[in-house]
Amino acid sequence: MRVSQLFTKTSKTAPADEVARNAQLLIRAGFIHKEMAGVYAYMPLGLRVLENIKQIVREEMNTIGGQEVMMTALQPRDIFEKTDRWDDAKVDNWFKTKLANGTELGLGLTHEEPIVDALAPYVNSYKDLPIFVYQIQNKFRNELRAKSGLLRGREFVMKDMYSLARTQEEHEELYERAAEAYHRVYERLGIGDITYRTAADGGIFTKRFSDEFQTLSDIGEDTIYVDEEKRLAINEEVYTDENLAKLGLDKSKLVEKKGVEVGNIFPLETKYTDALDVYYVDENGAKQQIIMGCYGIGISRLMGIVAEHFSDDKGLVWPENIAPAKVYLVRIGGEEASRHADELYDELTKMGIEVLYDDRDERPGAKFADAELMGIPYRVTVSDRLLESKQYEYTPRMSGETSLLTHEELLDKLS
Repeated sequence: MRVSQLFTKTSKTAPADEVARNAQLLIRAGFIHKEMAGVYAYMPLGLRVLENIKQIVREEMNTIGGQEVMMTALQPRDIFEKTDRWDDAKVDNWFKTKLANGTELGLGLTHEEPIVDALAPYVNSYKDLPIFVYQIQNKFRNELRAKSGLLRGREFVMKDMYSLARTQEEHEELYERAAEAYHRVYERLGIGDITYRTAADGGIFTKRFSDEFQTLSDIGEDTIYVDEEKRLAINEEVYTDENLAKLGLDKSKLVEKKGVEVGNIFPLETKYTDALDVYYVDENGAKQQIIMGCYGIGISRLMGIVAEHFSDDKGLVWPENIAPAKVYLVRIGGEEASRHADELYDELTKMGIEVLYDDRDERPGAKFADAELMGIPYRVTVSDRLLESKQYEYTPRMSGETSLLTHEELLDKLS
């Protein structure tokens, strides 16, 4: 992609009402546009990052047997009434609307009920289970106060997965399989070393713990206590001596930290399948309950926390596997530099390397500043001066250290 053809522009300032660093940087770099508090649109480069994160999550869910679907955002009232989750006194962050005929609907904030309803015609026998099914979709939650940029929004992108199992033992095996997949996601995003599986309240669903995945951050809303040796943590909300004993955690080894929840997994037991009258018939012809789990990852929230974590005073510093491009190609000089830069752009593109080519008639300092703000992993500079020695400037965004490379050395580095 050529920067001259990109309709977005960088900015030295962010909106005065935007206080979250992740959103400030993403807006300044032209990655997102703020529609209103807690609602952001994704511009071309921002959408690339979002799609790259989605793909990592998708690959890991597919690896454990997840089947991807696309559910509807509009939700019927009746199935949520069956589980007692339609009443605003019970669930207070619905967005609700009405059809022209007066039928009341909700905008999807979660999909346990619709998933069970959709699977009901296909789940009859023990042979039909177990199942992992997931989607990646926009969710809508009427938060009283949206804040922290992409970390807490009213409309956001989420991966929600659901498991259906025949027995508690089978459910627990699926649950641990999902937890391992989550760890792989965070490792691939570069935040695995600061993300901890954290015991949390199981809520109304179960007497067991649920599990959050908390990424350490000074802007975190949650207080957690971390055992760095065991790579486990416990949320402040369940931090009691009794629960520490259940988890095998030693209070003297725990360190208090702030965290951002980047994923959660919940045992749902049989709440939804029972309420929607979905069962299976076992080998002996007896009707049995179906045990569920749910597994959420905030895709847009991950983009926010990665932007927050991988940044410096110059801008964003994207990990290579989710960056909108691998190379920021800068052209400086006249016709000769332009010709060589065009040829290098075509060559790298043919090699399958994503390039953001700054072909604008702009001063070098402005181009370098934009490359740093956008956080593209590698900056390559073609200039009249460098062409005399048949070299290119090569600058990794992470280190900021520039080296001079020949054409062959450059291709070797980038490939």
